[in-house]
Amino acid sequence: MAHRFQLWAPLAHRVEVEVDGAPTAMARARAHPGWWEATAPADPSRSRYSFRLDGDPTLLPDPRSPRQPDGPDGPSQLTDHAAFPWSATPWQGRSLPGSTLYELHIGTFTPEGTFDAAAARLDHLVELGVDLVELLPVCPFPGTHGWGYDGVSLWAVHEPYGGPDGLKRFVDAAHRRGLGVVLDVVHNHLGPSGNYLPRFGPYFTDRHHTPWGAAVNLDAPGSDEVRRYLIGSALAWLRDYRVDGLRLDAVHALVDTRAVHFLEELATAVDTLAAATGRPLFLIGESDLNDPRVITAREAGGLGLTAQWSDDLHHTLHAALTGEDHGYYADFAARPITGLAKTLTRGWFHDGTWSSFRERSHGRPLPVHRIPAHRLLGYLQTHDQIGNRALGDRISAELDPGLLAAGAALVLTSAYTPMLFMGEEWGALTPWQFFTDHQDPDLAEAVRNGRRREFAGHGWSAEEVPDPQAPATFLGSKLDWTEPHRKPHAELLAWYRTLLALRRAHPDFTDPDLSAVHVTCDETDRWLVLHRGPYRTAVNLSDEPRTVPLDATSTTTLAAFPPTTPDGPSITLPAHSAWIGQATP
Repeated sequence: MAHRFQLWAPLAHRVEVEVDGAPTAMARARAHPGWWEATAPADPSRSRYSFRLDGDPTLLPDPRSPRQPDGPDGPSQLTDHAAFPWSATPWQGRSLPGSTLYELHIGTFTPEGTFDAAAARLDHLVELGVDLVELLPVCPFPGTHGWGYDGVSLWAVHEPYGGPDGLKRFVDAAHRRGLGVVLDVVHNHLGPSGNYLPRFGPYFTDRHHTPWGAAVNLDAPGSDEVRRYLIGSALAWLRDYRVDGLRLDAVHALVDTRAVHFLEELATAVDTLAAATGRPLFLIGESDLNDPRVITAREAGGLGLTAQWSDDLHHTLHAALTGEDHGYYADFAARPITGLAKTLTRGWFHDGTWSSFRERSHGRPLPVHRIPAHRLLGYLQTHDQIGNRALGDRISAELDPGLLAAGAALVLTSAYTPMLFMGEEWGALTPWQFFTDHQDPDLAEAVRNGRRREFAGHGWSAEEVPDPQAPATFLGSKLDWTEPHRKPHAELLAWYRTLLALRRAHPDFTDPDLSAVHVTCDETDRWLVLHRGPYRTAVNLSDEPRTVPLDATSTTTLAAFPPTTPDGPSITLPAHSAWIGQATP
């Protein structure tokens, strides 16, 4: 069977495609400058192929490779997406508003570290009560294990996880259980190893620089095709793999000076696909800009992303619960209870205020009457906030169950779209550390030394910082699935299930109107009450019992950790506790 091969290589003078060992010369595409094409015999689901540029002996994988069976450096393989036997059909989709996300990393979610093993644990998430599973990046990267943020081949799937069909089986299994799937994608940079894009064309530009080096070319000559490459990859996940939404890594690093920003163009393309498929599709950006335009509709002059991560809620919660005040926690730790009240009602802590970490003012006010709070993701933990710590220690390694329960109560009864990180629901004690499996010894040493230098400035010795390349660092980051069945983890897991059940049973908890949210608090006595219509979430973060006013003549207890009963218009909360109730007429 003949297959049509296409390649964008605008700087090449001669191009060949080698299919199953047989070379075929490619011709310039007359209608598309910079593109080459050729038709050659190939099996549409099995043939392996590579490209040769200008007679160079090195064969290169396809930038749009649908599969890299031997890793990023090997040949590409054709894949027939239409041949997969989907069983969850028709799948009507899962929209973001009103949902709760669960972030997981395929390699450490289970002992096996595969899509199929993760799919076997999906019933746990159904019983927990979440709606969307967010996968950390799954594009191919060097070695067998890693976070996934140094991936390459943006249209392919990491083979040790199970390859393309493995991801489809996972998505299909999730959909059969009513769970949507969100995939984390990285457009702002590619990994340092296995990245052959610069050999083909101007995928990167020196006009702008990022923490990872030269920026992805979104606005320099040749950027039209680069943008099409990234948007095509995004649409492929949503179309070919039936993923419901994408989380876009570090969108603030996507430097684009063009009149139509890349994110706006991507959002338009995703909305068009959603209309064609009849499924709600969405984009979630990771942005530290605190700029409402990121999540403002395109019709109103914004970029049109559906939602964004909101680190300010995490930082205020973390500072209030732990007392940490170093680095970027300094601003949030000055008056943490008051800061928490601000983020719960106004979306952002930094909304034009001075940021000592940045040494400048940061952000702008969120128009709470216009932008619904479901456009902000709120969380107590994420892969970043755990894994970027020197030891990769979870907040549960430091806090007692009462404080963990209080933090969970505030996140899951807030107006935000909540997100959990795997294992958080039972207070997992396993760390989640930074781990890599670089095959290049020089790169491995550079990553190891860079990690040690990064934390040396914070007082950590080299011996204390886990070696990213050590197998023990990766293996020690896997979840321990015996924990949920033991105390005190089982009690915390029951609390999370209770909170998620309340969100489903009481619509006020998913009301995204931030202007209707009210908070009372006491900085000195360290208590806070979140008001959501007739509902109250009261937490005591102090080491002593506190009597807390509820601003209601009488209330009914919906949940409490530990069991606590209100006394008329107030409640006496034990140290490190949480209570949720409903005001009665």
